[in-house]
Amino acid sequence: MEQQTSRVKQPNSLHCFVCGVENSYGLGMAFYEVGPGQVEARYTVPERYQGYPGVVHGGIIAAMLDEVVGRATMVGENHHFMVTAKLQVHYRKPVPIGQPLRLTGHVVRRRGRLAVCRGELWLPDGTLGAEAEATLADYPGGQVDPEQLEALGWKVYPDEE
Repeated sequence: MEQQTSRVKQPNSLHCFVCGVENSYGLGMAFYEVGPGQVEARYTVPERYQGYPGVVHGGIIAAMLDEVVGRATMVGENHHFMVTAKLQVHYRKPVPIGQPLRLTGHVVRRRGRLAVCRGELWLPDGTLGAEAEATLADYPGGQVDPEQLEALGWKVYPDEE
């Protein structure tokens, strides 16, 4: 496992499917900045999100990868939102339910209002379970209004001990 010098937690919202802290149907994931244009998340997928017995549903894998690549574009700019224009997922191995996974995302390149990012989902044994490449575009209309962010509950919530 690689050595991390710092981990800065990113904000969550209240109702997002992937990061929402009050979404009882969602994943409730937390994301951490680990370097310039780099984020990671650690997550154990509960049984309710399985596809085949014991295996995470592919749509859940795609949602986690979509979020981790989008989060990479927010490093140092937690109010700069981008939306996914294209997401290409490659499923490499069955991803197990109930086991700790590590997701990483990083910005490959940025030009103007577009960014290309890469996301990876790592299995407990250190092998690659799935990967994605995404093209993201700046949020239409520019920055989100601070009042909207407050209503969404967009803030850093403390980690549970």
